[in-house]
Amino acid sequence: MDFIWFIVVGLIAGWLAGAIVGGVGFGILGDIILGIVGAFVGGYLFRTFGLSSGGGMLGSILVATVGAIVLVVLLRLIRRA
Repeated sequence: MDFIWFIVVGLIAGWLAGAIVGGVGFGILGDIILGIVGAFVGGYLFRTFGLSSGGGMLGSILVATVGAIVLVVLLRLIRRA
């Protein structure tokens, strides 16, 4: 069951990151991957800066979304180069 929640959080975070940054989405699979990788990036960033997400489902989505936004911005910078 945890795996399903991990996928759902990844999908929501990836979709939110695409909506916040703007532009074309990455599709369902791309959003899931972006959100899952974003969760790791966001978790690292939050730990590095000593921030707390508050825990729970909303906190997980927040951390994953922040990480996914960072990834989207980096991907766009790499594509332009």
